[in-house]
Parts: sequence; structure tokens; C-alpha cells
Amino acid sequence: MVAAPAKKIDITQHVLVPSHQKLSEEEAKQILEKYDVSAAQLPAMLVTDPIAKALDAKVGDLIKVERKGPLQSSPYYRRVVE
Repeated sequence: MVAAPAKKIDITQHVLVPSHQKLSEEEAKQILEKYDVSAAQLPAMLVTDPIAKALDAKVGDLIKVERKGPLQSSPYYRRVVE
């Protein structure tokens, strides 16, 4: 008997994973200016992170994470590194 191929799971749709969005260069520039920070000051996300892979993120990209709280959601930004 031949085993069925493993089914791939879309982790971006999992209930416990907050919404992630890769920002365009212009959006990233606006965010860095808005908060008066450099990309190096943002928390890092490895390029090998499953979400980074799912978003096809490259080193240097900025990722917006939309964290949902009990009353509102708040954005959180990370940079992709090696």
C-alpha cells in the first residue's frame, strides 16, 4: 500500500497566527519615518521563519504583524534577517 502524500497546511490561515503582511518599500519607508527608527532597531525575523517563507520575504523586508487584543488590534513591525 502506498502512503498518501502529506497535505501542506497554510500556516497564515491558522487561528493562532496573527495577520502578517509584507510591506512595500514605500510603506516601509513611511513606517520608519513615522516612528523615527531605523530598520536595525526593529525586532528581527529570520528569513527561515515559516511566516517569512509563506510571504516570500527577503532579507531587508519589513513585515507588519497585526496583533489582536481584547478591545483592539495593534500593529507590530519586524525586519527580515539571515
